[in-house]
Amino acid sequence: MRVLLLNQTFHPDVMATAQYLTDLARALAEAGHEVTVISGRRAYDDPQKEFPGEESWNGIRIRRVWTTRFGKSAKWKRAVDFASFIASCTWRLLFSRRPDVVVALTSPPLISFLGACFARWRNSRFVYWVMDLNPDEAIAAGWLRDGSLVARVLHVMSLFSLQTADPIVVLDRFMFDRVRAKGIAAQNIVILPPWSQDDAVYFDAAGRDAFRAAHGILGKFVVMYSGNHSPCHPLTNLLQAAQEFTARGNDRIIFCFVGGGSEFARVKEFAARHSLRNTLCLPYQPLDKLAGSLSAADLHVVVMGDAFVGTIHPCKIYNILSVRAPILYIGPEPSHAADILRALDAPSVASGVAHGDVAGTVSAITGFAAKPVRMDEARCSLLARRFSKAMLLGEMLHVVTAIEVENR
Repeated sequence: MRVLLLNQTFHPDVMATAQYLTDLARALAEAGHEVTVISGRRAYDDPQKEFPGEESWNGIRIRRVWTTRFGKSAKWKRAVDFASFIASCTWRLLFSRRPDVVVALTSPPLISFLGACFARWRNSRFVYWVMDLNPDEAIAAGWLRDGSLVARVLHVMSLFSLQTADPIVVLDRFMFDRVRAKGIAAQNIVILPPWSQDDAVYFDAAGRDAFRAAHGILGKFVVMYSGNHSPCHPLTNLLQAAQEFTARGNDRIIFCFVGGGSEFARVKEFAARHSLRNTLCLPYQPLDKLAGSLSAADLHVVVMGDAFVGTIHPCKIYNILSVRAPILYIGPEPSHAADILRALDAPSVASGVAHGDVAGTVSAITGFAAKPVRMDEARCSLLARRFSKAMLLGEMLHVVTAIEVENR
């Protein structure tokens, strides 16, 4: 079977969607399928970094297209970068062989529409892997005004992608409900969460010590937010908590922000402006160092904005389970993250607070720091197994390869 995968990021990029698509591509190639990936040449979080235009890697043909490199410091810059990728990708597709199946993710948002059009044109099966749901997310974030001409056009394009897909893969029950509300039949939607990187992420005692020594935080209680920094994950509670601990003169608790994204610069600016000596900002960690960096935390923070339930998914929580770290969830109830906390049923290692409740955030962190613990291995492993790569990657492989192309 010939499989075409479309997404702006792919190996060796460290973005989450790049890692998931890389896992799928390798599994497809190992199963004997002919796999081609079209992605962008520039690293997602460092547009000055450029990957080879064409490459064969682990039996996978990678075709990276040209994009501009304005970055994410302004909305118009992101829009131009996205548009240049879509234009380059369209040109590449015009001269591509017919695949049996096209799989499109959601980076950038319009790549799913392009994948659906190409699949319809070439009579290929189309699988829509919805990592985030747009334009719903963009409207919730305030990037688009609901009802505007642009929003209406994007809704039409999104609906075309959903109606063309066979099937649609969503990440949780909340995303399922949002897609169903758009008139999509339930039997065309598959709920399949993204998996943990459990072949690379585990509790790594040596890596923990090395990370903490390298960054001068030995003997500290480390509160970590690791992942994408975006308006979808409001960090105001956490930043104001760091400010409160600084005001108290508490130098034992360290706030570590690891990753990138449009709000990462704001986090660094806030820390500098308020002279937060208890705040550390680090870039995305390579996969071979991820176990050590995640294990270095005494408390991991998972954040979801109130308006984003069903448009995004807190996939970082699965890797946190793999390192058995306590979790502080800042966000709405109900949500998928809240479901995980309920399943853990262990208030001593998992707690939740609402956005705006800075006092509650400070109190929760103080409580965790007073008695540092790790999650019970048996309880945590049982839950982590549900989201393991060994289980979920096989299910995704089946989704992509199981259904024969139908005459349309």
